[in-house]
Amino acid sequence: MKTLVIGSDHAGFCLKQVLKETLRPDFEVIDVGTDSEAAVDYPDFALKVGEAVVTGKAERGILICGSGVGACVAANKIEGIRAGLCHDTYSAHQGVEHDQMNVLVLGSRVIGEALARELVAAFLTARFSGEERHVRRLAKVREMETRRGSRPGEPGSRSPRR
Repeated sequence: MKTLVIGSDHAGFCLKQVLKETLRPDFEVIDVGTDSEAAVDYPDFALKVGEAVVTGKAERGILICGSGVGACVAANKIEGIRAGLCHDTYSAHQGVEHDQMNVLVLGSRVIGEALARELVAAFLTARFSGEERHVRRLAKVREMETRRGSRPGEPGSRSPRR
């Protein structure tokens, strides 16, 4: 893996700058913004990171906001994105190994720079296991993605009409 995309809102801007410098010797880093600490909306940057990953411009993405929660919710609305909010190294590598996580989400107001670097390293060195049980579970997740727009009782929905 050589190309990464990184994006943040205003709350994640400073941590994004630190991580970019950490990553640049080993990776091509595509920075999709923001470019300052001026207030912006995290969904805009979740979309930019997600689109770079699903179109193949980047192999994986890193997304940062204050808590990480909003950015994670937004990123997971993009078909093909499996974003995980991680504040421990186990989740950062296990999310890739078992769930084929392709976007790491960090909360800049929750973790510090040293832990962020460890999380990014765990995320980037991890590889999907390819084990049958994980492949089977991911197929179910993909099926859920294709039914996302339907409501209970509509075509494509398996929920009973009420």
